[in-house]
Amino acid sequence: MIHPKRRTISSCMLAFLLACCLTVTLRAQQHTSSPTPQTSAALPGSTAGQYADTDICKTCHQEVWDKHFANTPHAALLKGDQHGCQGCHGPAQAHVDGGGDVTKIIRFETLSPAETAAICTKCHQSGLETQNFSKSEHLANGVSCTNCHSPHGSSDVNFLLVKPQTALCYGCHAAQKAEFARPYRHRVDVGLIQCSDCHNPHGTEVGHQVRAAAGQFAVCTKCHTDTMGPFVFEHAPVKTDEGCLSCHTPHGSTNPRLLQVNNVNFLCLRCHTPNMNGAAPGAPSFHNQNSKYQACTMCHTQIHGSNFDPTFFK
Repeated sequence: MIHPKRRTISSCMLAFLLACCLTVTLRAQQHTSSPTPQTSAALPGSTAGQYADTDICKTCHQEVWDKHFANTPHAALLKGDQHGCQGCHGPAQAHVDGGGDVTKIIRFETLSPAETAAICTKCHQSGLETQNFSKSEHLANGVSCTNCHSPHGSSDVNFLLVKPQTALCYGCHAAQKAEFARPYRHRVDVGLIQCSDCHNPHGTEVGHQVRAAAGQFAVCTKCHTDTMGPFVFEHAPVKTDEGCLSCHTPHGSTNPRLLQVNNVNFLCLRCHTPNMNGAAPGAPSFHNQNSKYQACTMCHTQIHGSNFDPTFFK
């Protein structure tokens, strides 16, 4: 037989469990019938708010969509995005309810470069190209993503640039533009290479936003593979911080081989003199610079490094 007191306790427990189940069921039904409006955390330039219907942007911005945005990579990506334009411009229901109130939506022209970058790098942060933008020289000097890229109106389907890359870089880097007009230069103006082949505009770990070739060699060795090494006997300047720039000017020069001076011997004698205090071997006595001799590199042909001779003979 079950003791009367135990039966009373069991009945109370059963009633309590039934009450709990009923409460959970009622709450679930209430949640289903009255969904909570979808909101977003605050973004730069806007407060948190409710998302509007994805296609409602076209109602007022049809021209922007049809003539510019519809054929861009961003538009293709938005086809599977539940928020559409609001993925970048923030929740738009308050903007719609306000009859297009511009203070209720993120407008990139009102944002600082850092605020713009915070939005763009939500998607463009994982790749090697953009992972260093937060510490790039461009951002540090107030260059915003939208100064170079046009998400809506660019005809460049790859990078959404506001104008061709060379013209875009020349817009700020006028000194480099002049260097590319010199007699000996890298052929950027004719389109053989581009600025981004040597520089990463979104930032790198080294100065001047210079890229690195395979194996972390100087970017110059991407094309000038014969200078890459490693060599048994290395020419010291190649391994210094300046590297190739110790002897060459990278954009353009009035001297052959983009050299910094017009006489190879003068270039060598900047280091190979007695007053270098042993940092570099001085020119030997039989190299009489008072007489006209051929260029040093006529004998020291492997000047970037050698696997056979410490004096870089052939």
